[in-house]
Amino acid sequence: MSFNKSILLGRITRDPEVTETPTGKTVVRFTLAVDRPFLNPQGIREADFIPVVLWGKAAEMVGNSCVKGHRLLVEGRLQIRQYEDKDKNKKWAAEVVGEKIDFIERRNKDQDMSPEGFTKELAQAEQEAKTAPGIFSDNVPF
Repeated sequence: MSFNKSILLGRITRDPEVTETPTGKTVVRFTLAVDRPFLNPQGIREADFIPVVLWGKAAEMVGNSCVKGHRLLVEGRLQIRQYEDKDKNKKWAAEVVGEKIDFIERRNKDQDMSPEGFTKELAQAEQEAKTAPGIFSDNVPF
């Protein structure tokens, strides 16, 4: 048995890129900025920028309704793939292939974009997540 599960809560860093495969399947790619759960030595919260890929109806939904700044909860699996660049060099890419998407909120123009604003917003989101039923739980069955 194997287990590969990723759960990300973050903001879209730029408008999602929607494309269609030659066989007609919809795919969307975007990057989520996910805050780290600690402050760096300078007291600033840093973020990881994680590529996400969605297929089918989920791709259409995100492509049609999300823009830079929207906050999403993405559940999926981590995928590592190998490809060749234009110079025939082997490269590796890591991305999360989303299987479930929850729309958390949209960013308003007047929201605080400073690191302190994000820290306050993250603390509020963490508190909401702790009290929301079924999203996160300290009762892990192992």
